[in-house]
Amino acid sequence: MKLYHYFRSSASYRVRIALNLKSLPYEAVAIDLRPGVSAQRSADYLALNPQGLVPVLIDAERTLTQSLAIIEYLDETHPQPPLLPQDALARARVRALALAIACEISPLNNSGVLEYLRGPLGASEEQVNAWYVHWIGRGFRALEQDVKQTSGDGRHMFGTAVTLADVLLVPQMYNARRFNTDLAPYPQLRAIAAHLESLPAFARAAPERYADG
Repeated sequence: MKLYHYFRSSASYRVRIALNLKSLPYEAVAIDLRPGVSAQRSADYLALNPQGLVPVLIDAERTLTQSLAIIEYLDETHPQPPLLPQDALARARVRALALAIACEISPLNNSGVLEYLRGPLGASEEQVNAWYVHWIGRGFRALEQDVKQTSGDGRHMFGTAVTLADVLLVPQMYNARRFNTDLAPYPQLRAIAAHLESLPAFARAAPERYADG
């Protein structure tokens, strides 16, 4: 397998975690998203993924895009350990937690969105940071309440084993810390993230391990 990724991309981080959880070896290919480089807009990369986004996973002859689609593909083709419960209702609840991050928080704090605020809209860095903190806060407040009902041990988003929801939480918490978000109001999420980040599959996927390419 070959993974086209950027080290600080939340979506890329998610897929690295999932690959590690499944113990799947892969070749990591760095795509530099920084505004001065914008490698995701090169002709070669757009031929691979017309969306111009990371990650892209190549598995034999198959090209896969969008992190959640990639992770569910990995879960279906390499079912151990499972990232979604067998029970239909439990699966729906795990997906709801994951989608709350992937659809309600992450897109509004995407690097492309923040650069548009800074560039064409002329927002100051203070205004951009306020935007980021606002959307993180709204999403995390709801998740903090959710996990009081869904976590079975205070160390996982749902039940007592790693699920898709956990795979999405850790990158979002990493980004929140990077933007100096006050996480004190979210003790449940902090405790879950601390446990998950101690697990080898999560630790090996950390952005710092890929910062040089």
